[in-house]
Amino acid sequence: MLILTRKLGESIVIGDQIQITLLDIKGKHVRIGVNAPKGIAVHRGEVYEMIQDENKKAFESDVKNSEMLSALWAQVKIL
Repeated sequence: MLILTRKLGESIVIGDQIQITLLDIKGKHVRIGVNAPKGIAVHRGEVYEMIQDENKKAFESDVKNSEMLSALWAQVKIL
């Protein structure tokens, strides 16, 4: 992990298209601004984790449904 120190109003640039700027500091809270192309999703860490968990559950559900449909189709062929 790269650790950088920034002052209010200073930025960090990632690649050619992403800029992160320190906007405000109040006590233990820091506000940052992220400037990135529309095609790049930007999420808070906890939101990203929730999205990943939901995607995993949806995939697992699709696999189970596919397996059930395959089993049913095999039974129909036998009949």
